[in-house]
Amino acid sequence: MLTRFLSYINSIYEKIKLFWESKRNLYFISVFLVLTFIFSTILSVLVINDYVHLGGFNENFRNPFFSIEIVFTLLLIIELFGLIFVLARSVANSVGKQFELLSLIFLRDGFKEFSHFGTNLEWSLIKDSFTNMMIYGFGAVIIFAIIGLNKSLQKHIKLTTTEEEQVQFIRLKKMLALMLLAAFLIVGFLDLKVLVETGSYLHSFHTFYTVLIFSDILIVLIALRFTFNYYKIFRYSAFVLATILIRVSLSVEPVYDVIIGVTASLFILALTITYNYFLQDVPENKIK
Repeated sequence: MLTRFLSYINSIYEKIKLFWESKRNLYFISVFLVLTFIFSTILSVLVINDYVHLGGFNENFRNPFFSIEIVFTLLLIIELFGLIFVLARSVANSVGKQFELLSLIFLRDGFKEFSHFGTNLEWSLIKDSFTNMMIYGFGAVIIFAIIGLNKSLQKHIKLTTTEEEQVQFIRLKKMLALMLLAAFLIVGFLDLKVLVETGSYLHSFHTFYTVLIFSDILIVLIALRFTFNYYKIFRYSAFVLATILIRVSLSVEPVYDVIIGVTASLFILALTITYNYFLQDVPENKIK
């Protein structure tokens, strides 16, 4: 019964994944982002010159750099969607993807601070926003470098002892990925509803990371079905803590959010180096 259900889940997952990673879809996403950027920029020009009035959205589009925030937010949403498909391949890569998203969020926040400049570049008016922009920029670069180093050091060892168990574990992760997809769509729908009703977008990335915390805990519990190996369970549990740190960084004030984000990425790097040390006695054919 369970095997048949997981096979059905696997079929649904593969179809969605095939569509998402197709060249046609990538082309559509690229065109969509370009057109959105051009359209929102033109809309800002029209609003600034009082040719059109957008009601609750009018104040946002009066900022000439608002189109940058729009397109980066859309890019982040697309990257979040991609995270769902990384989970089934590798839990470690999924965590790495979470930090990649965090670095992009910091870059977006840097652009958001830039949008506060307006047309008056007097230092006394822009110094706070400029300082925050540089902090976000360097924070994103540091995380980018740490995650790149972590990825080059990363070694993957099979959690299970047989191929049959490995297939089942992967299918369970695919089922979890589809659950994340459902959560992603629900959060997106609620954000869109608030946008239409109030004219403000929530950017609920922190909500999705909260969901990721629970999904990471589920992975730890699922892993216990296949092994009680201390080092493997510790590693998976540490991934949960890293996700929690990311979630906290998305909720605190500027500067502190970057400090926590960088600390979390250093934590993952330390975990990888330590875990690799304990892999020295593992046969090479079990490392992939």
